[in-house]
Amino acid sequence: MDENEIAREIVDAAFHIHKGLGPGLLESVYETVLCAELERRGLVVIRQQPVPIRYGVLTFDEGFRADLFVNDKVIIELKSVEKIIPVHKKQLLTYLRLADKRLGLLINFGSALLKDGISRVVNGLPEH
Repeated sequence: MDENEIAREIVDAAFHIHKGLGPGLLESVYETVLCAELERRGLVVIRQQPVPIRYGVLTFDEGFRADLFVNDKVIIELKSVEKIIPVHKKQLLTYLRLADKRLGLLINFGSALLKDGISRVVNGLPEH
């Protein structure tokens, strides 16, 4: 599967979860449930994946932790907040650059309507 096919599965799973659980739970709950749902769909998911970073001559084994890595191609950053702010998208773009990945999804389960809480962030991936 390419990044766009994986993203479609992720978004579909997120909509089902949001419909079933509703907004307002802790981010960790959505992370657990989304991971289980994606694995049920045959995707490989790693939770809280440490990603090393390099700064000059220094290397840090755990520069940050990605909420979910899916099929080693898509990073998911989860939120459960009232509103996404611009720094959330910038954070995900930085994660993509540091991890050398091309597509990330920012999913805010705190939105009343999930369609308003999903943002696609790309790092060199052609629009499909």
